[in-house]
Amino acid sequence: MKKNNIVVVGSSNTDMTIKTDKVPRPGETVLGGVFFTAQGGKGANQAVAAARLGGEVNFVAKVGCDAFGEASVEAYKREGIDTSKVLRSESTASGVALIMVDGKGENSIAVASGANAELSVADVATAEDCIKEAGIVLMQLETPVETIAYVASTAHAAGVKAVLNPAPAQPLPSSLYKDLYMITPNETEAEILTGVVVNDMESAAVAADVLVERGVEVVIITLGSKGAFVREKNNRYLVPSHKVEAVDTTAAGDTFNGALCVALAEGKQLVDAVAFANKAAAIGVTRMGAQTSIPTRREVDEWGA
Repeated sequence: MKKNNIVVVGSSNTDMTIKTDKVPRPGETVLGGVFFTAQGGKGANQAVAAARLGGEVNFVAKVGCDAFGEASVEAYKREGIDTSKVLRSESTASGVALIMVDGKGENSIAVASGANAELSVADVATAEDCIKEAGIVLMQLETPVETIAYVASTAHAAGVKAVLNPAPAQPLPSSLYKDLYMITPNETEAEILTGVVVNDMESAAVAADVLVERGVEVVIITLGSKGAFVREKNNRYLVPSHKVEAVDTTAAGDTFNGALCVALAEGKQLVDAVAFANKAAAIGVTRMGAQTSIPTRREVDEWGA
């Protein structure tokens, strides 16, 4: 087992983003926006975050045999990510996300999953040895849940810490929770998973209790500007966030999760790992884009906020 190695299993998209004063209502056209494209997808964002922040990263994903997929894989290679487990679909296009960001930095996203929806158990089985030798396996829910459940089970059986960022949230099989070392929902995702409306530390504690009862060892619920609530064994505490002026919140959660796994792989205590992740995410929201917003390790280490 390579303690510092992080295997990210998940989605790869091309993000097409428009920054405008407001997101249009149904039937409305808003002029004056700024358009740009970038590599995205929650899996890819988290893989890039982990690599850029100092992790040794293997990415398990599926893209199409098209220009979007080719550009994405080449971009991951430039980040130092091992892409040998990125598979190609000959029948389905690469995933694409259409993102609109308003003047307050809030975003609305529509995703055409494409090849991401084809990432099967058989596909990830080809990366089984890689998963079993990892220090941490990080997953999301933009690929089939049965595939994620298989990865978690494989990791758990091998004594590897399986971390799930349950986004976009959906009902999960009960067996999956028992295979997870950690789950990292935001407020909305925690509510969808548990039925508990989360809006402060007290309600976060109630939702976290539900998830622990299902078998997860550690629960971290991100609360935006309030910080991150942590439930670790019998300990419950809030790790404060940093006050910044948000420009674009796209990939903030992905930056948090990638940074968190890097810090844990390096052997940091959980509270310190969450503080490191909060700092990385705070830097990210001051910039436009998904992967373009993710800071380097040097930037996080030198940031004085």
